[in-house]
Amino acid sequence: MLRSVTWPAICALLILAGAQSANADDVASGKVQTLTTADGVNFSILGKKPAKPAPTLFIFALDAQHTLGSDVYRQAANFLAKQGYVCVSLDLPCHGEQRRPGEAAEIKGWRQRVDGGENFMDEFTTRASRVLDYLIKEQYTDPARVAACGTSRGGFSACHFAIADPRVKCVAAYIPVADLRSLREFEGAQDSPLLDSLSLIRCADKLADRGVWISIGDRDERVSTDRAIELARALSAAAKGPSRNIQLHVSSVDGHAIPPDAARTSAAWINDALAEK
Repeated sequence: MLRSVTWPAICALLILAGAQSANADDVASGKVQTLTTADGVNFSILGKKPAKPAPTLFIFALDAQHTLGSDVYRQAANFLAKQGYVCVSLDLPCHGEQRRPGEAAEIKGWRQRVDGGENFMDEFTTRASRVLDYLIKEQYTDPARVAACGTSRGGFSACHFAIADPRVKCVAAYIPVADLRSLREFEGAQDSPLLDSLSLIRCADKLADRGVWISIGDRDERVSTDRAIELARALSAAAKGPSRNIQLHVSSVDGHAIPPDAARTSAAWINDALAEK
């Protein structure tokens, strides 16, 4: 079901924007710490530990430091920190510390792993779940209020995290990769069963019980506007009952660029979605 963001939720965020906490100032200035779980998983966090378990937003784009240090990739964090959210990130596969010796960087590395028959999302979602375990155990995170968001390949990764871990209640995906086969890096691999299994469109039934918010430009040839629309339709078709919160926002934007109002609107939606749980 496609549903609009409630206006009161947007207003609440705008009103609270005038009263930044010290932690929100840390977020705005891009102060990033690196922490390590007991089992050795490194992750990055914006700001300080909250006084009590707080709603938490996982943010994915590239490596964790670059993601949290960038206004472009922080997306909704700049708004939600004012609501007391913990904001964290991990290196994506083949990014930062997760690039193996001799391996191509970033998406080219993903192609190498797929050619080798490796489901690289399994390793990533396992790491993300271990970080969430740590955050809950150490009293950073309210386990009932967990969201994920991501840009492009990060949106793809955020959706896979939600598929793998039911504690993720909602996902906001900005200009997401819905199917890796839409990317030029995967030319010649269209018949790969592994790529088919990783397609978010193919996995829609595993994600439709969560809230999913998608923003895409109407002329995005990099990840394919059509594939993002197809994903939204698959999620809506798989959702059971009128209460499911699936949203698609298509904006007039040239190329592979985040629509201007995506961060503010998605932040209101995330806060609203977690408040309903």
